[in-house]
Amino acid sequence: MSDAVVSESVQNYYGQVLKSTEDLKTSACCTIDAMPMYLRRLLADIHPEVVERYYGCGSPLPVALEGCTVLDLGCGSGRDCYLLSRLVGESGKVIGVDMTEEQLAVAIRHREWHADRYGYTQSNVEFVQGYIEDLASAGIADNSIDIVVSNCVVNLSPDKQEVLSEILRVLKPGGEIYFSDVYADRRIPQVLKIEPVLLGECLGGALYWEDFRRIMQDLKCPDIRIVKDSPIVLEDSDVEAKIGMVNFKSITVRAFKMPLEDRCEDFGQIAVYKGTIVEHPHAFDLDDHHHFEKGKPLRVCGNTYDMLGSSRYARHFDLIGDKSTHFGLFDCAPPNTSLSLESGAACC
Repeated sequence: MSDAVVSESVQNYYGQVLKSTEDLKTSACCTIDAMPMYLRRLLADIHPEVVERYYGCGSPLPVALEGCTVLDLGCGSGRDCYLLSRLVGESGKVIGVDMTEEQLAVAIRHREWHADRYGYTQSNVEFVQGYIEDLASAGIADNSIDIVVSNCVVNLSPDKQEVLSEILRVLKPGGEIYFSDVYADRRIPQVLKIEPVLLGECLGGALYWEDFRRIMQDLKCPDIRIVKDSPIVLEDSDVEAKIGMVNFKSITVRAFKMPLEDRCEDFGQIAVYKGTIVEHPHAFDLDDHHHFEKGKPLRVCGNTYDMLGSSRYARHFDLIGDKSTHFGLFDCAPPNTSLSLESGAACC
């Protein structure tokens, strides 16, 4: 099956086959329980049709977004774009890119409705029909985006390396990748990769975690952080019969466009969280093994220090130390080393 046919199959599934979340056969695209409470409250201000026609996994919306420009890849009916519209504020901007005409039609027709609902003089959300493998054709310039988010979409692409390359092209230096997707504990057999239902349900195209890590390393992004993960249940017996030998997880990851090392190195550096991120007054989790309590000094590796100090999070931390003295490898092992999705690279 060619890339064009894969894209056509995905467009058909999301544009014609699925009419609401009730039509999904697995939990891959709708793990709403992963959404934090402050975002759930914002859902009350999202148009019901937008919510009904949205198919995402996890909650890939980071914090500290005021005034930022955010790109949502595979925005679908626009649910996350409209949540982001509130989070970036009227001075920020949100761009949603999707290839499915039917989904974008839902998003676009409620643009002014949301601007009025939020009390904005004009909408800060823009929707573009295009392919996430070719963001240049969608008008996204180099080094123009603060944060790229994506909710259960990269797995649907026939050329994932090109998608990830494009993300890093459009990000500003210090910009953040923050997205949820479906990952597998092994490589999916080719015959199952192109099966329309498995592809549409975000399973057939799921990347083997280690292949994802290798792609990112090749793109000079060697340190990917797992923020949250949850197992996916194959609720449909036909789906389970076809691909039940594979274990799937919905994983939210965070990475940054900045020079980082491929291992965690120890320079004796310390980070202290100020408690100034509105959504997290008491503590902030950078990932699944860096929990920063307000005011409590925490030893960090060189990569973590740079992630905090060279990104928009810098103003929320007091950072102590430099890289003048090296003490060897940093003990930065994550708590999930027993998982089949483990990796020996950096803090992942």
